[in-house]
Amino acid sequence: MIRVGFGFDVHRLVPGRDLWLGGVLIPHTVGALGHSDADVLLHALCDALLGAAALGDIGQHFPDTDAKWKGADSKRLLEAVVGMVTEKGWSVGNVDLTLILERPKIMPYVPAMRAAIAPLLRVGEDAVSIKATTNEKMGFVGREEGVSAHAVALLQKA
Repeated sequence: MIRVGFGFDVHRLVPGRDLWLGGVLIPHTVGALGHSDADVLLHALCDALLGAAALGDIGQHFPDTDAKWKGADSKRLLEAVVGMVTEKGWSVGNVDLTLILERPKIMPYVPAMRAAIAPLLRVGEDAVSIKATTNEKMGFVGREEGVSAHAVALLQKA
């Protein structure tokens, strides 16, 4: 038995914040604003996994009203989500992630992202696909005011 889940997340980009994407610190002039480290790619992935397992969404499990999650490393959120999914008898088959932002160029960081994400999902790096694109200078992403991410996850009965 298999299930598929979809996740989406978006964060504003602001000065004075680090830019964490896919569990990797990316050098940039701005960073994502959020209650945690605002890793938009990992947040979308969490929602995809939770959705596939019918376990709600990231905000339900890690609310931005809870001081416990203030500044949290999103890799810890992903670990917790994988634990929830595993408790329900599921394992990750593969994930396909798309990051949308104008700058910086992401492809040089993709190997490090895959290396950071795969062990958290308990899969090989070949089961973690990461792509990046721009928004062609349109909308809030195009104006470099924000970053967004899409994620698809396949779960299989363990």
